[in-house]
Amino acid sequence: MSNNKVRIIVDSAADMAPESKERLTVLPMTVRFGNEEFIDGVTINHKEFYSKLIESDELPTTSQIMPMAYADAFKEALDAGEDVVVITISSKLSGTFQSANIAAEEVGGNIYVVDSLNAAIGEGILAEYALKLRDEGKSAKEIADTLTQERGNIRLVAMLNTLEYLKKGGRISKTVAFAGELLSIKPVVHILDGEVQMLGKARGSRQGNNLLVKEIESAGGVDFEKPLLLGYSGLDGTLLHKYIEDSAELWKDNTEDLRISPIGSIIGTHVGPGAIAVAFFKK
Repeated sequence: MSNNKVRIIVDSAADMAPESKERLTVLPMTVRFGNEEFIDGVTINHKEFYSKLIESDELPTTSQIMPMAYADAFKEALDAGEDVVVITISSKLSGTFQSANIAAEEVGGNIYVVDSLNAAIGEGILAEYALKLRDEGKSAKEIADTLTQERGNIRLVAMLNTLEYLKKGGRISKTVAFAGELLSIKPVVHILDGEVQMLGKARGSRQGNNLLVKEIESAGGVDFEKPLLLGYSGLDGTLLHKYIEDSAELWKDNTEDLRISPIGSIIGTHVGPGAIAVAFFKK
């Protein structure tokens, strides 16, 4: 650990390796199924969430973190003599970034808020990079500046197993979803400028895996010096392991760097179970 005291705070939309999560402060968002409200990662865990999602006819709703929750976390850090770097889910996907800014202004002190312009494992690798910079002894301001500079190099690409949840969420029409299911189409999405966008449609998993590989290649390859995460949504990672085998060529010299994180409820709501994703810094 470095001597300079910097507390890194993320929201629970960031998915990352458990050993990284232990080293920063995670503020939970809330998930609501009908009248039932759960605190993400606290009163509902990963498996419970996906079991409920699969059974539920309606999509759950997720809500942003309130300024007050940030203010409390900031005061606690400042009282402990620490500066703060906050990393939030993309401001285009949630009002959480705004909440953090309101609280930072109110509390004052050395608090730096960084919009990850990402989510899930894309936000997660930015947080892991912040930990790496803190270990190197960088100040809160230096960490925030570097993250702001580097966030544009993050690529998050995912292959969805079904169009059902995009349809439920009103992001695609019923007709498109129906045609897609008939042709066993796997949508491939990515996050661009902070928003989820369709990258392509693949017939079946193999073609989908190829699309993921192509996207990595067209980004110029993976920067293995920086954090890299693979993710899956749903109850198990079988489909992800298949993808890793199919794309072995990409990772062959860096298999020990392959870390896997489940994709949590905040993004899981929109992609549904059975999605696989990769987040990396491009070269």
